[in-house]
Amino acid sequence: MVKFISMYYIWTDESDTTGKYYANFYGGILIQSEHLSEVLERLSLVVKEVGLENEEIKWQKVNEFVEERYKKIIDVLFSLLTEGKAKIRIFFRHRQYEALGLTNEQRRKEYPMLYYQFIKNDFGLIYSNPKGKEERVRLLIDDMPLKGRDRDEFLKAIYHLNELKTFQKANIHINDGDVAEVNSKKHLPLQVMDVVLGAMCFRLNDKHKERDMDGKRAKRNIVKERMYKYIRTKIWQLHPGFNIGVTTPIIKQSDLWNRPYLHWNFVPKNYTKKDELTKRHKKETVPYNLHE
Repeated sequence: MVKFISMYYIWTDESDTTGKYYANFYGGILIQSEHLSEVLERLSLVVKEVGLENEEIKWQKVNEFVEERYKKIIDVLFSLLTEGKAKIRIFFRHRQYEALGLTNEQRRKEYPMLYYQFIKNDFGLIYSNPKGKEERVRLLIDDMPLKGRDRDEFLKAIYHLNELKTFQKANIHINDGDVAEVNSKKHLPLQVMDVVLGAMCFRLNDKHKERDMDGKRAKRNIVKERMYKYIRTKIWQLHPGFNIGVTTPIIKQSDLWNRPYLHWNFVPKNYTKKDELTKRHKKETVPYNLHE
């Protein structure tokens, strides 16, 4: 008899490496093997229903012609989150917190170092398996911007998670070959997650306020702001009063796994604070509310 091994499928992608206020955006969506077929079927069905089965779903394509169709896709995505059949995590850092003491080599390797932290911590994998049965992780990364030695070192670091006592105790494994680079065009979970990730990056970096030479906002930006607000409403149903710009509060460590949707605003242990990179700079008398 073939032994069934449960699998966590995690699709990940990145957005802005830098921005006006926030940088190093990473997003991931996790689906357990027991729910994989249903999730893929429901996402495929809604995409087909709205007539976008031959198009790639992505934030950059949000406009007035696809707005309502994208909202229907978001409805299905958040239904899956609510039902516990998928999880989304968004990672970013505020540029006002600049790490101290980094070498030039560490700065050059910012992408893989932060990505490693994202994979290691953001889904709370070590809290996912209280019964201790064997669990494998299949990591599917969209267009990894690493080549040669840098790529090899990054993969080595990811596989090294197997050596951590916390992963061993939780019986979580990432086997050789279980980390792969993929094309988002062929992976619907990546596409729908990209819409959420793009919306967060758009709002946190105040792209909704951008204006042209005539002082007018582009029509597409207005539509994107509406799409962001629609997604925010969905998140609020999971987390009332949710604030997109801070790490999502949790009650206990196991919430890192159990919660369907979380943000992590990464702050280095040792940092200097640059007030000129805050939204409140020169506006200290005007409170800024990310809930608006």
